[in-house]
Parts: sequence; C-alpha cells; structure tokens
Amino acid sequence: MAYHYQPWSLLNQLQRELERAHEGGAGEGSIATAEWTPAVDIKEDNEKFVLYADIPGVKPEDIDISMENGVLTIKGEKKNETQSEQEGYKRVERIYGSFYRRFSLPDTANADAISAKSKNGVLEIVIPKREAVKPKKISVESIE
Repeated sequence: MAYHYQPWSLLNQLQRELERAHEGGAGEGSIATAEWTPAVDIKEDNEKFVLYADIPGVKPEDIDISMENGVLTIKGEKKNETQSEQEGYKRVERIYGSFYRRFSLPDTANADAISAKSKNGVLEIVIPKREAVKPKKISVESIE
C-alpha cells in the first residue's frame, strides 16, 4: 500500500478541532478563540506555500503574525465603527472584533523567510520551502 504524503492534513485536523471548540460556546471548559474567523485559502507549489486570508477593513498594523514550533499564528482585530440608529442604520451585518487562526506547517516550511503583505482586504503570507535535503550515501567498510 502506497502512502501519499499530505502536508496539510495536520492543518485541516487542527482547523476542525478549533472550529469544534469555537462552536461549543463559551461555557465552562471552553475557550472562545475569536469573535470572527477570516476565510483562508492555501496554495502550494514547488517552491512555496501561499496563504490568503480575507480580512476586509483590518489595517496592517492591527495584524500580528508569528511562527513558533512549526505553528503559524495570525491574529488581529477589526475595529468597530460606531453606528447609531440616528444615522439611519436598521441592521448591521459587518463583522467587527478580534480574530485568531493557527496553522501547523510541514517541516519543509522555511520559517526564517516568511513574508506578508495586505492589499484590498486580502492578507497574503508567503512561506518559502527549504531546499530538499538529499540523502547522504554511507559506504560500508569490510573488516576482516
């Protein structure tokens, strides 16, 4: 049976666990990780991973990205614009508050070269891959 390496399987598992914890509510024993969760797309090619997160209305200075022990963390806050009934608002559907996402990265990710930029409400995080480690041939000596 052949095993197909899926580098994002751990990431997907972590995401499902975080979603289950978040859906559980704020009762005893549960931790609310965010007030809203941005949608994220992850793309991989031979040289890098690219993560796109939809964060409209969030200023770059309100975003914190960190990498520790193979886990990429994105957190930030979309500031609330004060709305009042006097201004004619009957319904407000835009989301405000803090967000928090974590992603386990494969060993091939080069944590020292991660870059990020934000444009038109989309955060782009580029995670270059390390050069592939080639196996080292070890010769066996004959002892007589």
